[in-house]
Amino acid sequence: MDARTALTADRRARFEAALDALAPAGGIGVAVSGGPDSLALLLLAEAARPGLVSAATVDHGLRPEATDEASMVSETCRTLAIPHAILRVTVADDPAGVQAAARKARYAALGLWAGQQEIGALLTAHHADDQAETVLMRLARGAGLSGLAGIRRSRPFSEAPGVTLIRPLLDWTKAELEELVAAAGIEPIRDPSNTDPRYDRTRARALLAGGWPEAARVAAAADHLAESEEALVWIAQKLADERIRMDGETATLDVSGLPRELRRRLLLALFARLAPGMEMRGDAVDRLLQSLDAQTVATLSGFRCAPSPIWRVSRAAPRRSG
Repeated sequence: MDARTALTADRRARFEAALDALAPAGGIGVAVSGGPDSLALLLLAEAARPGLVSAATVDHGLRPEATDEASMVSETCRTLAIPHAILRVTVADDPAGVQAAARKARYAALGLWAGQQEIGALLTAHHADDQAETVLMRLARGAGLSGLAGIRRSRPFSEAPGVTLIRPLLDWTKAELEELVAAAGIEPIRDPSNTDPRYDRTRARALLAGGWPEAARVAAAADHLAESEEALVWIAQKLADERIRMDGETATLDVSGLPRELRRRLLLALFARLAPGMEMRGDAVDRLLQSLDAQTVATLSGFRCAPSPIWRVSRAAPRRSG
C-alpha cells in the first residue's frame, strides 16, 4: 500500500498547508480508530511528513469486535511503516452516558501515550461534518458563543501538558475522506454506534444528511463564531487587568459602562484569580450576575458578592450555629 497513490497533488498540498499552520515542524501523533475519517488522516499525515508519524488506537472494550479492529489498524500502520500502539482502556460508569465516558477514557489514554512518546502535536480526524453536527447539538442545548464556535482547530491538550491537540481536517467533508480511503484500497471499520438513534449526534447527522443545512456552511459559521470568541477573550483579558483589583481574599471589579457579556466574562476572571480551580456552573454564574445587576447582595460557593458600580467579592462570614 502506498498512501501517495491515493492522493492528488492538490489534496496533499491542501493538507500540508493546514497541518503546517497548526503544527509547524517535527513529529506528530495520529489517533486512529479505523474508521474512514481517521484512516484518511493517517494517509494524509504519512504523505505530508513521512517518517515523522506515530499512531495510536484506543480499544475501549465496549464491543467484541474492538480487539480485531485495533489489530487491523495495526496492520495498516505496519504496511505504511508507521509505529502504532494499541491502548486498552476501561470505560467507567458516567452519569453523562457511555459515549462521554468513552471519550474521557480515550483522551486520557491518548494523552498519556503522547506524553510518553514526547509527541508535541496529536492529530484527530474531526472534519466539517463533525463540526456541523457539534454546532447543531449545542444550538439545541442553548449554548452560548463559546459553545457555538464548535470544535477548535487546536488547543492545549489538558490530559498531556506540552501536547497540542490538532484538527487539520475541519475544512474537509466526510465524503472527501471516504473517497480518499477508497482510492487507497482500504476497507474501513464501521462503528454501529454512529447510526444509533439514541444519541444526539446521530439525530444531527440525519438532519444534515437531508441537505439542509449544508454541513460545510454550518462549519464555516462556526469558524466565524470562533473568531468572535477569540476577540472577546482578548478584550476580556485586557479589561480584567485594568478593572480587577485583588486584596488578599477580597477582589473588586469595576463594571461601569460594560455590556452584560463582558460583565459575565470579567466575573469569571475575578473568581479564577480569587479561587483558582473553583468550578463555576453557567446557570449559577447567570443567577449571580442577575442579582448583582439588580443591585442585590448574593453569595456563591462561600463568597459574598456585593453590587455597586464597583462589585466587591469576599469570603462570606461563617454562619453561626445554635
